Amino acid sequence: MAIARPWRAPRPDGPYAAAPEDHASLNHVFSEAFTERYRRDGLVGVRVPFLNPAIWRYAIEDANGGALIWRDEREEIAAFNIVHCSGREGWMGPLAVRPDVQGSGLGKEIVKSGIDWLIASKALTIGLETMPRTMDNIGFYSSLGFAPGKLTVTVTIDAAPSAEAPSVFGKLSARDKEGVLVECCALSESVQPACDFTREIAITDDLGLGETILFREGGNRGGKLTGFALCHTVPLVEGRAREETRVLKLVLARQSDLASAGATLADFARRGGTRRVAFRVQTEYLDAYQRLIEMGGRVRWTDLRMTLAAYPEGRVGEGLLWSNWEI
Repeated sequence: MAIARPWRAPRPDGPYAAAPEDHASLNHVFSEAFTERYRRDGLVGVRVPFLNPAIWRYAIEDANGGALIWRDEREEIAAFNIVHCSGREGWMGPLAVRPDVQGSGLGKEIVKSGIDWLIASKALTIGLETMPRTMDNIGFYSSLGFAPGKLTVTVTIDAAPSAEAPSVFGKLSARDKEGVLVECCALSESVQPACDFTREIAITDDLGLGETILFREGGNRGGKLTGFALCHTVPLVEGRAREETRVLKLVLARQSDLASAGATLADFARRGGTRRVAFRVQTEYLDAYQRLIEMGGRVRWTDLRMTLAAYPEGRVGEGLLWSNWEI
């Protein structure tokens, strides 16, 4: 006697390389997956909005071949993992699996593919960030070899005027930009070896997403580069107004320069018409975190940083290096 078996859709196939024109499909998977995640956490009324298409384009270009997607039998995107390597600092985010194909092992596949891509790229750090309240996520990543570390706390300060106009990368000549990229790479390497954010600086400039603020000895008079802040000012969410300047990367030769850098960034935000500056603060820097709070900083969000045991974060000496692991 024949027994009828329930039909199962073929397992999504991949990874393939994502293209900027995939942003609409990526947005649908992103929104559906994270809305479902919030529902499981008891936040039934939360609907995660679509991201700005310009942000997807930045994420895909920044991934430099590491924007990995999986397609179902209808050629629709079923899962993705946007994998980044800045110098040799590797991280994954965002990554998501469409709710109707969850539970099939696809989540493990996309994370393992991201790890393989970063190992092939010779990353020294392999990490990601997840919501600290979501035990399922922490347990899932832990089963794949990731260990929880410090928090990343999003802290904002209000826009405010300062005495001197910020020095910005975007106003430089093409030749001067090339020289500044070399300076930025050298500074990042001196603070934390193997970190290089020049690709992100160049893409941000090319796409008009924000600016890189330059800090020099003696102000804007051409002294030695002592720090830089890569900032995005375009709205993160599709259809929203510009409200904040988001600091994606902040590198300072001296932690003691944080107060003056913060004041310059607050002035940049005011001149650009945004209400506040958002910093992604790794709590390894407790003194710097406290300094931001003393400057009027407000805590807005927290993420848990996780890394593979054999690929931990580098350690910083005298300087400061805050690197976002989210887009």
